[in-house]
Order: sequence, then structure tokens, then C-alpha cells
Amino acid sequence: MKLLGLLRHAKSDWDDAGLRDFDRGLNDRGRKGAALMGEHIAKHGVAWKHIVASPAERVTRTLEASGVRGEITRDKRLYLASADEILDVLQGTEGDPRTVLLVGHNPGLQDLIAELVAAEAEDALFNEATEKFPTAAFAVLECDIESWAGLAPGCARLIHLARPRDLDPELGPELTQ
Repeated sequence: MKLLGLLRHAKSDWDDAGLRDFDRGLNDRGRKGAALMGEHIAKHGVAWKHIVASPAERVTRTLEASGVRGEITRDKRLYLASADEILDVLQGTEGDPRTVLLVGHNPGLQDLIAELVAAEAEDALFNEATEKFPTAAFAVLECDIESWAGLAPGCARLIHLARPRDLDPELGPELTQ
């Protein structure tokens, strides 16, 4: 049995229109959300010793603001990766750690949840995660595999989901008038 954590980068900063998408950092709301999610991840009680992350600036800043610690491997294949690309990265995880935290982007993370969770394990939590996996969302999947090479569609169940708005209503969706 393996545990896979998925953390979407926090809310990015769009103030500088001249920056490439890859180079955008976090806005104030993003830094607050990342810090809050980092506290939640620490309290959740899983030691995420192996972290695989997109090299995008907003992912780097999310990890910094969250305070999540562990051995971080940056993989350029994770920048805006599809679920299949993320699956390829995870299947190649070296050292076969029991837990892996992947920090990246949507829609790949949300699609990965939909792909990995077995049909018989789809429940209300799954429905929430696949309906919307917002910035700074954190999910944990329990994967019925012996090694990461065996990660495949239908091998998991979603056991945890937390979004910034779950922890602080002020970090919920911005309402437009």
C-alpha cells in the first residue's frame, strides 16, 4: 500500500502581464492559502519525505509558503502535465518510498484523481475533488500497489480532501457582483 498526496499550487499572481506563465509567483491570497494548507498537511500526520514538483515559480513559492519539508525533486515534465504524463512521472519514482507528495497544476491533478480512483471507490469526497480541485487543494489517495511502477488507473481510493476554503471561509471562491 502506498500513499499519494496531491497538492495544487496556490493562487498565482497576474499583476505583471509581462511575465511568462512559468515565471508567475503567488499573490497575497495564494501565500495565505499555501501557509494554511501547509499547517493542515503537517497536522494531517503523514511524513511526506519524497516530494515531486513542477519547476514552475508558483509551485516553488507554494512549497516555500507552506513550509512542507522533504526531499524535493523538480521534474519539468510536471509543468502543466496531463494525468497520463503525471502517471508516467510517478511510475518512475526511484527508491520506492511509501509516501509521495506531488505538487503541480490543474487540470492534470484533478484528472489524475478521476483516473486513479476505482469506480467502486467513487463517493461524495471523490465527487467534490473531481468537480473542482481549486488552487492549494490537497488530496490523499491510498493506492493498492506494491511499487510505484504498478500505479495504474483504478488502483486507488481518495481518503482525504482539503481546500483552503474548508479551513478558512475567507479563502473561498471570490464572488463577483
